[in-house]
Parts: sequence; structure tokens; C-alpha cells
Amino acid sequence: MDRVISVVGHTALDYIVNVEKIAGKNESSPVIDYEEYPGGGAANIAVAIARLGGKSQLISPVGMDFESSGYEKLLTEARVDLSRLYRLKDQKISKAFIFTDREGNQATYFYWGASSKFKDLEPEPVDFVHLATADSIYNSKIAQIAGFVSFDPGQDLVTYSKENLELILAHADILFANRHEIRRVLEITGKSFSELKAAIDIIVVTYDAEGSRVYTDEEELIIPVIPVRAVDPTGAGDAYRAGFLLAFTRGYSLSTCGKIGSTVASFVVETRGCQTGLPTWEEMKTRYEANFGKLEKGC
Repeated sequence: MDRVISVVGHTALDYIVNVEKIAGKNESSPVIDYEEYPGGGAANIAVAIARLGGKSQLISPVGMDFESSGYEKLLTEARVDLSRLYRLKDQKISKAFIFTDREGNQATYFYWGASSKFKDLEPEPVDFVHLATADSIYNSKIAQIAGFVSFDPGQDLVTYSKENLELILAHADILFANRHEIRRVLEITGKSFSELKAAIDIIVVTYDAEGSRVYTDEEELIIPVIPVRAVDPTGAGDAYRAGFLLAFTRGYSLSTCGKIGSTVASFVVETRGCQTGLPTWEEMKTRYEANFGKLEKGC
């Protein structure tokens, strides 16, 4: 029986814009193309887990346009548990404007909308929670009452106070970050990476095209990417976390969890949109075994 993975964070509409180059201050740049997609880190992860056959619950504030935008129907059809949503009638759904240039560089502008109310909301206890990009105050509250905590501060790391960050890290069982974010975590806390490893059971650091590494206090596991024709990198990190966490709750080794995460991410970068190319478990397994060999059994 799969464990329910509760995912805290943004539910947003993504506007993915391809540009010639990321414009600097007082500059403009031609737009090549743009599309609107369902997004928000927490929603992306919840949908990916459900698509893989797992059980996910979304904990997120949504605005008055959540139903009319079609997003509620999409999540319901994906079989994501929406019973813990905060439905705010005086707010709009969050929106992300993501600009990507021809070299794959990105600049993102985020309209918090309903998510701006996170700090005023009171969480309820959950068994297994993944804290995606969200409000640091809410995350620090739920981290203290959850059974198992996975934490990914993401691009919202700049909004964290030292106190809130250290409070969440003190309760975190898994920490996800990219190479830039892990450096920032160390700067804010004043800890060395060795001290961080000693305090948190599992640390996963992603290195873009160089893959990822899974650290414990005793070992370092190097996880390669699966080479595919990349169309859009947006959402790859969310897909990785979904694959890793579902595999983890199913009892796979940390090495296999990383490789499953890498495999799920490879599907997402092949298409535009964070939820467009998500695989089923069987589709993931086929690609996994073509690249890494036989998928070991979870418990």
C-alpha cells in the first residue's frame, strides 16, 4: 500500500516564454513563442506522483479562478487528493512567467496571488510531507507537526530568515537543492557541508546536465542524467523530486531513488510544460532499464 505524500507549495499557471535572450535592465528582447501551462512546484510534484501511480495530496492556497481556469478539473482527473486545499475567494491563482533563451538560461517572475496568504494559514498534521517552494512561515509550522519531512526551498530560499530555515532543517529528513541553493543554505546557516550532512539524513543536490548527487553522512552517490532531446527544462526538478520520493516511500535504495528521479525528469524535458510529458510507472521502468539495467524491487 502506497504511503500518501502530502505536497505543500504553489499551484500556479505557468506562462512559458521563449526569447532570443534574457533582457537586461532597460532592454527588450524578441519573444519567439509562448504558451500557458498548469504549473506550480507543489502541483507539478503531486501530479507526477499520481501519474506514476502513487498517492499524492496537494496542500496549497488557490484563488477564485481555480475552477474556471480548468486547473481543478485537471487535478481531479489526475487523481490528486484536493481535500487540503485552501480555497480563497478574494484571491487569484498564482502565476509564473518563465523566460528561457536559446542557451537554456532562465529568468522567472512569480505572482504569488493566493499563495501570499500562506503565512496566515494554520496547517494540520500529516504523515509524510514534501515542502516545495512556498512560504517559509507556513513551512516551518508544518515541519514541526509532520511525521517525515522532505524539504526543497527552491527559488523561494531568498525569502527565508535564518531562524525559519534552521527550524525547518532541524526537522528535515531529506533536503533537496540545486548547486546554487545548497551554497546559499550554507551561507545563511553558517554551517559547513559536513555539518549539514551530519544533521540531515539525506541531501540531494542537482547539477543540471551533470546529473545529481545523493549524500548521507557515510556516502556520496553520483546519479547521471538520461540523455534525451531537451525541448524545455522547466519542471525537470519537480519531476525528479516526484520520482525520488515515490521510490523512497516504496522502499528502493537511495541510488535507485536517484535514478528513478533522473528517469522521470528525462520525460519532462522532452516537451514544453511541467506536466505535459509525465510518465506512468511502466513507462518510467522501461526507460530506466534501458539506461540503468534491471529495476530492483522495492519493499
